[in-house]
Amino acid sequence: MVELGKGLLGLGVLLAIVGGALLIVGRTGLPVVRLPGDFAYRGKNFQVYFPLGTSILISVILTLLFYLFSRIKR
Repeated sequence: MVELGKGLLGLGVLLAIVGGALLIVGRTGLPVVRLPGDFAYRGKNFQVYFPLGTSILISVILTLLFYLFSRIKR
């Protein structure tokens, strides 16, 4: 249970850091890059944005990070 608690606390700290970074980026007006593969549809009264390319990139980066962390822990 102690390891689970440490993991949850670590995840919470990571989420707080990412959230803070997103707030800072949003307030500074830095352009958030849309990757190829990100779909956007604008209708008359609504718009839909599906970041497929960004999701794939984040997935690859997280997979590599988790792989490296697992190799280091051994």
